[in-house]
Amino acid sequence: MTARTYTRVRPAVTGVDTRLPWWALALPAAAFVALLLLMAGSEGARAPLGDAGAGRVLERIQQTLSL
Repeated sequence: MTARTYTRVRPAVTGVDTRLPWWALALPAAAFVALLLLMAGSEGARAPLGDAGAGRVLERIQQTLSL
């Protein structure tokens, strides 16, 4: 006598489940805020006079963000 095999019936898929865990949004937001605070709080740190190219770019970004 052969044994019966029970197969599980799957419910029909109606849509895609797109729920994200809380940390999937919180961690990138926290990293962005931390980097923004590091940039904004670095007024005392100045680059040497010989390397002004990167400094000018950062000053432009800071001026744009402070409007």
